[in-house]
Amino acid sequence: MARKSSFVKQAMACSACLVLVLYAAYFTTFLRPASSPPPPLDIRDGVVVGSTITLSANRIKVFMYNLPRQFTGGIIEEFARARGSTDVSKSWYPGHQHMGEWHLFADLNRTDEDRVGSPVVRVADPDEAELFYVPFFSSLSLLVNVNRRLAVADDQVYSDDKMQDELVQWLEQQEYWRRNNGRDHVIAAGDPNALNRVMDRVKNSVLLLSDFGRVRPDQGSLIKDVIVPYAHRINPYKGEIGVKKRNTLLLFMGNRYRKDGGRIRDLLFRLLEGDKDVIIKEGTQSREDRRAANRAMHTSKFCLNPAGDTPSACRLFDAIVSLCVPVILSDSIELPFEDVIDYRKIAIFVRTKDSLQPGYLTNLLRGVSTERILEFQKELKQVVSHYFEYKEPNGAVNEIWRQVSQKLPLIKLMINRDKRLIKRDLTEPDCSCLCTSQTDGVASV
Repeated sequence: MARKSSFVKQAMACSACLVLVLYAAYFTTFLRPASSPPPPLDIRDGVVVGSTITLSANRIKVFMYNLPRQFTGGIIEEFARARGSTDVSKSWYPGHQHMGEWHLFADLNRTDEDRVGSPVVRVADPDEAELFYVPFFSSLSLLVNVNRRLAVADDQVYSDDKMQDELVQWLEQQEYWRRNNGRDHVIAAGDPNALNRVMDRVKNSVLLLSDFGRVRPDQGSLIKDVIVPYAHRINPYKGEIGVKKRNTLLLFMGNRYRKDGGRIRDLLFRLLEGDKDVIIKEGTQSREDRRAANRAMHTSKFCLNPAGDTPSACRLFDAIVSLCVPVILSDSIELPFEDVIDYRKIAIFVRTKDSLQPGYLTNLLRGVSTERILEFQKELKQVVSHYFEYKEPNGAVNEIWRQVSQKLPLIKLMINRDKRLIKRDLTEPDCSCLCTSQTDGVASV
């Protein structure tokens, strides 16, 4: 009987949590925004020189910390120095697949007049703020020592672990972090390994993640956090929809060998290599390979998107902006902005186990009519600029802020709840989180 009572309590708690999500969605409907790269910003002491802040009514108020420079512009300089730059003062944030953190930082440093359709407004007084943004370049910090060219002493080599520790030490000294244990703070961690050393110390915050592949259920959830798109590395397709110039049936260019769910890639290579109308080959993020991928994606009907080391990968977003219909083979993938995007209209989902049956994928795709491909392309073209372009004035950045804004009712609930609850040692996660997908994907055409 006690077990039954416990089950009923858990079910009621989870039901209450789901009601809260529905309330949050209703509460924020007024926040829906109306339907060239940003200029270099002059960063001094972690802030952008010349930025002004203007208030607007009915928008969520966000305070952006003036972090010590080592966590913003200092990381940019370390990246340049590690690649042999002799004048790091002229360095700019480099392009890479998780550079959404830069666009969010740059967005909050623009004048309010330049932030078209944004559902948030930056405030200068933290006492007025409803949310706090921590502009740490966590993903770029991971890349500083990748392929480092300089031979220097170990104590002079940049350490991402040290940077993470120092960031959290700094945060934990701040009044507004301590006030609510970071629950009303927003931190970008787009790279699956970003903040991995300190995740348990920042897990109360709203995390901007590419997927949940490297976080535990008690660290990240669909209710608390926001799934953000990768920054695409392929040029968007500017032509009209059609299949006449798309002679390749199925394309994949990427790393063949990955860990965890990405092991499927090697199996797919063995299965599809040499198949008619199929291009599947190794590719990297080099400029030469990106140019080749650009041409290939613009001339292919379908683009294969298996899991990487984690459920998501940059190639999906390259395919979307190329109008190359994504074929997603990642049973645990979470996708950005899924409250407003029906991905079945822009992509084909195939169970991993089905994709490994000889002939299954190619027979499935050859059975898709030209009319259906054109429908996919039309839907893709409609969503690209607003949801998957970070450089658009009313694009992906605004959608991320909209998603963050929708978390505010839950944040307030959890803050007030924390104040009255006695701390407990739980053997299982409570229903204050909604875990990621626990079901297989469903094939759709």
